[in-house]
Amino acid sequence: MNWVKHKNLLTAEAITFNNQACTSLDLLWQALHSSYNSANDRPTNPNILEELDTSPHVDWPPLSQHEFVEAIANCSNSSTPGPDHVSWGTLKLIIRDEKCLPHIVWLASACIDLSHWPNHFKESTSVIIPKPQKPSYDSPKAFRPIILLNTLGKLIEKVIGHQIQHHTMANNFIHPNQLGGIQQRSMADAGVYLTHIIRAGWTKNL
Repeated sequence: MNWVKHKNLLTAEAITFNNQACTSLDLLWQALHSSYNSANDRPTNPNILEELDTSPHVDWPPLSQHEFVEAIANCSNSSTPGPDHVSWGTLKLIIRDEKCLPHIVWLASACIDLSHWPNHFKESTSVIIPKPQKPSYDSPKAFRPIILLNTLGKLIEKVIGHQIQHHTMANNFIHPNQLGGIQQRSMADAGVYLTHIIRAGWTKNL
């Protein structure tokens, strides 16, 4: 159409894997699968878990409706949903329904009681996106995969994750100096702690 301005397309490069250009979907799949899932068949040694000290048994607390409402509040409505195409915005409307929310809590509680994770929550869509400002895009390492899971399963994971973190911290299962990946702890806390160590002169013993 003559009213559409000319667009310069990005330069396309074929991904090279094992000195061979991936010119077919089969070759491309093999290259990406070998790069991103290389640890799938690595042997593991679960016996190292026996060396860990055992801790007292802690009962799992019951899930509450408030936890689900709080967990979904900060989820972005613009996030891309998983294979079921249920967005966070849609799930927020479902959560607000007084009849639907108890069923979601019951489903999450059943997953814990039965030690079972439904296959529906394991389904995912993988999207390969380019890493920004790479000089060349002829290698799988210049891209990174994003896994899109079904939204309801992600919400239940959030609630369970919050409970696990709370109870591991409350029962001293995590070292108090662990700052990364802990709620209500940030880089500011790490900076304050490091400053305190320096001013107290503890660096001489490091």
